[in-house]
Amino acid sequence: MSNVVWHQTTINQGDRKKFLNQKPFVLWFTGLSASGKSTIANIVEQKLFKMKYKTYLLDGDNVRHGLNSDLGFDEESRVENIRRIGEVAKLFNDSGLIVLTAFISPFISDRTLVRKLFEKGNFLEVFIDSSLEVCEKRDPKGMYKKARNGEIKNFTGISSPYEVPKNPEIHLLNNDAKLEELSNQIINFLIENEYIEERKF
Repeated sequence: MSNVVWHQTTINQGDRKKFLNQKPFVLWFTGLSASGKSTIANIVEQKLFKMKYKTYLLDGDNVRHGLNSDLGFDEESRVENIRRIGEVAKLFNDSGLIVLTAFISPFISDRTLVRKLFEKGNFLEVFIDSSLEVCEKRDPKGMYKKARNGEIKNFTGISSPYEVPKNPEIHLLNNDAKLEELSNQIINFLIENEYIEERKF
């Protein structure tokens, strides 16, 4: 990579922030499969969109249909999956967007590396904390059942570990909570910490 030089463009993130009238940051949703990451992230994005914020949601399953379709689910591939998403989120962040990502991202080391891609305060880890027992009961895609039957290898929570965030910016318990209430907690956090302003239209 010694012959690759970063091309500095004339328009920078500061210009885009002013143009879009918003602070760009990343909401990184992490948690077990079926914890509610994608659903809550989707509700939060809807709320931000209604408030006229410019957003983009990167979802784990969706990204594996295209950008990461060449990756498997072994540990090395999962690490690369998160690395790529981190870089994509960084580009979207540089464009001035508010980025939401919903990925299991089970390893602390991977989430730490992604955090380092962003300016301090621009990466918000959102831990959707649902117990394994609850996630298995939900099992909307039948993945836990397949993992228990040995049909899926390296499945987080069953045959591969999930490393709980130590100090997430937002920690939400979702064993029996209402998703609307949880999404409102995130919006309130963003307002109280001046990431967004309350907008009513």
